[in-house]
Amino acid sequence: MEKAMLGRFGICCTLLVVALQVCLASVMVKVTPEVEVIKGETAKLPCSYTTSAPASAVVQWLIEVAGARKQIAFKSPQGFGVDPGTTMTDRLTMEDDLSLTISKVMVEDERIYICQVSAGTVGFSEDKTQVKVFFAPEKPTITGNNQAITVSSETDTSSEVGKCISRNAYPQPRIIWFKDATPLPEVKDQKEKTYMIPSVVKEASGLYTMTSTLFMQPVKADAKSVFHCTVEYSMPNNQIKQESSDKFNLSLLYSTETVFFKLKNQGPVKEGDDVLMECETDGNPQPEFEFYKEDTRLEGLKGTLKVKRVTRKDAGIYKCDALDFDAEDGVELMKTLSLNVHYLDPVSVTPEGPLLAAKGDTVELQCKTKSSDEYTLQWKKDSKELSQTGVLTLQSVTLADAGVYLCVGAVPSVPGLRKQANVTLTVTGAPEIAAPLNGFVDKEGGMVTLNCSALGHPAPQFTWKPSGKESVTVVGDKVISTVTLEASAAVLKDGVICEAYNKHGIDSKNFKVSIKSDPDKSSNPNAANRAEKQQGGSSAVVIAVVVCVLLLLLLVALLFFLSKKGKLSCGKKDKKDMASGEVKGGIVVEMKSSEKGNEEAGLLNKPHAEQ
Repeated sequence: MEKAMLGRFGICCTLLVVALQVCLASVMVKVTPEVEVIKGETAKLPCSYTTSAPASAVVQWLIEVAGARKQIAFKSPQGFGVDPGTTMTDRLTMEDDLSLTISKVMVEDERIYICQVSAGTVGFSEDKTQVKVFFAPEKPTITGNNQAITVSSETDTSSEVGKCISRNAYPQPRIIWFKDATPLPEVKDQKEKTYMIPSVVKEASGLYTMTSTLFMQPVKADAKSVFHCTVEYSMPNNQIKQESSDKFNLSLLYSTETVFFKLKNQGPVKEGDDVLMECETDGNPQPEFEFYKEDTRLEGLKGTLKVKRVTRKDAGIYKCDALDFDAEDGVELMKTLSLNVHYLDPVSVTPEGPLLAAKGDTVELQCKTKSSDEYTLQWKKDSKELSQTGVLTLQSVTLADAGVYLCVGAVPSVPGLRKQANVTLTVTGAPEIAAPLNGFVDKEGGMVTLNCSALGHPAPQFTWKPSGKESVTVVGDKVISTVTLEASAAVLKDGVICEAYNKHGIDSKNFKVSIKSDPDKSSNPNAANRAEKQQGGSSAVVIAVVVCVLLLLLLVALLFFLSKKGKLSCGKKDKKDMASGEVKGGIVVEMKSSEKGNEEAGLLNKPHAEQ
């Protein structure tokens, strides 16, 4: 009986132990919850597991197809492989570390993948990985409305503005419309004035093509607005990116409300300028225009009127008439413009040239003009201003006063408006030779060239003494005679004389000719300076010595004088003698004659002993 009970107890214990082992046995599987990949690239899905007890396991990768699970890859103690019959079969690889690799990922690969581990009695477990596929769209393109849109306050119908198309994106992107730099609200209600109609097409590749059509009731101000669209799409790591289309403008039709007529020239208009006048409206398209000056019709082209080389006769009132028959009643379609043409008459000079005056005469010149504005008159000669009144008086003219005198008239308020006239003055008189420039030669007998410059009218003739090879040139009012001759001893001594003469008289000047200085001295001018400085330095030393000797003698004399007066202490003996002498008021007034002589001898013969 007891043996039977013990047997039953043992069986129960064994069953209990087995049950505990079964209950405590477990398998844990670990995967990456989400794997992101760009279409066409490779995705790797990791999978690993742990067990509570050693056991052989079977690992399977599964997907769900039509509500049922389908194995796509496995690994068991007998081996591992990829299941046939799926669109991924040729692109799947199961690695030794149990990870699943998908190459050339396609959009249809986006799904849940299950890693399942079966370890017999130890247990069973699985975990899921979500694969997300991304692909950036192409740049969006705009298809504008080829028809012009009429702007009218009488209609409530919105018109198609354009279509924005974004192709081949995944996941599905979003299209945003922009007016200038401002995004338009995403409105789908077709009762609104501005709304969008979106559409989406899923291509055979699984990618999305998005289209958004924009409808608006545009106003006149929209003619200057710039439109474009932007596609907004997702990429891995929660990135939101955008790609914008090209920009475009609307073609709008609207009637004229205002006419503008303006002069395009910058600054005042003067005689001789080309004038451009422009007429336009705030309507579109621009109407035809007619131009008038007073009652005379003028030929213009597309709203522009050109008048070439205007004169004062072209000044006046111009009119522009816009022929816009669609304009509302009450709109003023004619505008006027006043053209003012500035002018300056040619400058006249009195007396008219050319003028001839004798040296010493008085010459008076006057110039006049007329202008539409205040003007100035200036007399100039060789760019030098001589008068600002229009009248120029030359008292007692000289040969140097001969030349060209210029009268310049100008209107300061109109840049570039100026006229001028000139008169030539000739002054007659005997020649005047300019100050001579001396000549130099390397040595006696060398050749020297001299230039003699003279004023005079009639043009002077020249004589050189002594003579040489001569040539004459004219530079402005001056006549220049050049001579080349030998620098003889007589030339070096007396020089060369240049004489200039005409029917009114004669003038002469003496040109000195010298031999050039020593090139060594001239090339090293500091040598003489150094010698002078050395000589000056030696003199300074001698002076310093003399001054020192004089100071020494003065010092000896001073010491002697002080000793003689008893104001200089000369040792113990002197103190003793001074003490035996008669003192009054602290001053020694008597000394022994023998001591006095000894002191004098000591001061003269041994001056260093007391120092």
